[in-house]
Amino acid sequence: MAMNEGGIIPSLEKNVSVEMHHVSLLVADTSRALEFYCGILGLELDSARPDLDFAGAWLNIGEQQIHLLELPSPDPLTGRPEHGGRDRHLALKVDDLGRLENLLKQRGVDYTRSKSGRQALFCRDYDANGIELIG
Repeated sequence: MAMNEGGIIPSLEKNVSVEMHHVSLLVADTSRALEFYCGILGLELDSARPDLDFAGAWLNIGEQQIHLLELPSPDPLTGRPEHGGRDRHLALKVDDLGRLENLLKQRGVDYTRSKSGRQALFCRDYDANGIELIG
């Protein structure tokens, strides 16, 4: 697709409506992952997850979800960028970033502040998935 003179890709006629439904994250141990997502972030477990041929969990975030998939990960757990903003990550808005920062400290979860100056923290879950928390 060619860009116009301003370097912007021209929009196409809107044919469909697109919304985010869920994001899937690979985890080694669903119970341990739930300690992070429910115990620290306070997300709600969705009991409607069907019986699949692997362990996992669905978590509700408003009308969207995170699907935790207990499957082998092709991604390394080490050697990832120290700052999660320089790696693929999931960004979540939170209503009290200061309170969540204190909870991360209490639970021993390492984090870095946003390099852009925004009110945001970057951390990793127990499986090295990058998480951005935006206040």
